[in-house]
Amino acid sequence: MQRRKVEEGVGEGYTALAGLIAHGRGECFDYLIGEKTVRAAESAEKTAAALLLSAKNPVISVNGNVAALCPEKVVALAEEVNAKIEVNLFYRTKEREDKIARLLEKAGGKNIMKSGKGKIKGLESKRGEVNEEGILKADVVLVPLEDGDRTEALVNAGKKVITIDLNPLSRTSRTATVPIVDNVSRALPAVTFFAKELKGSHRLDEIVEEFRKEDNLKSVLDEIIKRLEKLCFE
Repeated sequence: MQRRKVEEGVGEGYTALAGLIAHGRGECFDYLIGEKTVRAAESAEKTAAALLLSAKNPVISVNGNVAALCPEKVVALAEEVNAKIEVNLFYRTKEREDKIARLLEKAGGKNIMKSGKGKIKGLESKRGEVNEEGILKADVVLVPLEDGDRTEALVNAGKKVITIDLNPLSRTSRTATVPIVDNVSRALPAVTFFAKELKGSHRLDEIVEEFRKEDNLKSVLDEIIKRLEKLCFE
């Protein structure tokens, strides 16, 4: 079903053809973790919720694959944590931006931002061109299904970056402030759930400070190894 949604996005012109390849890479790792939210991912999702709630100017970045897979879930999270939504594309055309913005608006999103005159230093592609009132001003950015170079550039720009990437070994996961190793369709509702649970909590900063990225990614890898051993030797 998810693969079909991405295919339809390509056919309708808002998902890039390269998005099919990216989706396939993610599917591989989803099989390895058992197509479920592992405990380490759940911990990262709770931390992400705390970080978004404590942010002064949180922004959720949306690309073609995210628009194809879960626009309603993006909007639900944005409303829960009072975040802006910005369309940001590598293979950018005005037509693609407009289609994704309309898709998000149809899902209930309001004041969807598109690329502007802002610039993230270190990114020469169009992904470095951001909205001046959105990603450029953000202190926390959630970038689902993100490229490693952009994650790294956003971190280097002084922003706290939450990623959703099924590959725990990717540069995206290794450079993010809070990497979530989970399927985006499971991760976004989980972060929304924790945001509802934590709203008004005095422990937000404590939850973020207690999170250990390297230990969390190692736990995901341990889960994969244990699952493979079980499948191979039982």
